[in-house]
Amino acid sequence: DSEHVYPGNKKYITGDRERRPKDGGGIGGGASDTGEGEDEFTFDLTKEEFLDLFFDDLELPDMVKENIKVTETFQWSRAGYIKEGTAAKLSILRSMRQAKGRRKALKGPKKRKLKLLEEELVTINKRISVLTSDPETTNEEFEMLDKRRIVVENEIEILKRRIQAIPSIDDIDLRYNFWKKTPHPTTQAVMFCVMDVSASMGDWEKEMSKRFFMLLYLFLTRSYERVELVFIRHHVQAKEVDEDEFFYSRETGGTLVSPALDMMGDIIKARYPVDTWNIYGCQASDGDNWPGDTEAAKDILTTRLLRMVQYYAYIEIDRRGGKDSDLWDTYDEIKASNENFDMTVITDAADIYPVFRRLFEKNKGSVTK
Repeated sequence: DSEHVYPGNKKYITGDRERRPKDGGGIGGGASDTGEGEDEFTFDLTKEEFLDLFFDDLELPDMVKENIKVTETFQWSRAGYIKEGTAAKLSILRSMRQAKGRRKALKGPKKRKLKLLEEELVTINKRISVLTSDPETTNEEFEMLDKRRIVVENEIEILKRRIQAIPSIDDIDLRYNFWKKTPHPTTQAVMFCVMDVSASMGDWEKEMSKRFFMLLYLFLTRSYERVELVFIRHHVQAKEVDEDEFFYSRETGGTLVSPALDMMGDIIKARYPVDTWNIYGCQASDGDNWPGDTEAAKDILTTRLLRMVQYYAYIEIDRRGGKDSDLWDTYDEIKASNENFDMTVITDAADIYPVFRRLFEKNKGSVTK
């Protein structure tokens, strides 16, 4: 009666065949002139499982593998125990375990010998008791057993004192935690998110850009341990902002692209040395730009940014579709001669995920408008 099949269910095992229901004998919803129905089985996915599938086979492209930057960070890690140290580093559990092993090693042979002597003493006492009640017992035999009894009792007493003298814990038992710095190679990356928020970007265009960057943000923060994100919004001026202002601020103005690209280059120079960071950029715009600034943007990209980054992606938000902007045409020229630059267009909300996958798929090919 269940609509779910769980691992370990009692009804089905591997290799079982299920007869197909005749004439709609299943519990499906049947044919419908509204295009709606109900499947017999549903599949439950957790959020983590869904995101695993959603971002499967995606990665930050490393267009030039030999340029991957790896830094060594040092972490304190446990490296065993030592016999000397400060009280703060004393491992009580390890010390007690060491003491227990020492006591066992020292007491073991003595206890075994003590047991034999006690058994011998019992035997001697029984024999003496028998001889005492026997009138034919000679003094010589009795004296010999009594001397041996005294010797055994003395040895037993000595062994007991020696066993009791073994300390519960000794200085030689103390063990101290030993920590040392170990190098951990860490691939570090920074992603620059550059978004046009000028007046030419209508509500729909801004919404598409935000959705794309939301997807990028979710992918990066989920998939990589150490990826920093730098958010830049621009109209006639560029501004570095936090993620909240990036996604939700309503500030707007005219359109200049080059200030945002200049700011990205300045931030890289100040905070992200190219010899220790993997650097990526992603820009979203409707393609409109102030006349004359497009060439400035091209110059910054070709002579500065593309020499710093491993990958730069441009997304043009074009609701009309098919009409190339000046910025698109200029960037298309850049793409032809730079393998670490790619570009594509979004004309509908349904394009966002396919476009995202094409830009960040493993072993990606070229992407065209």
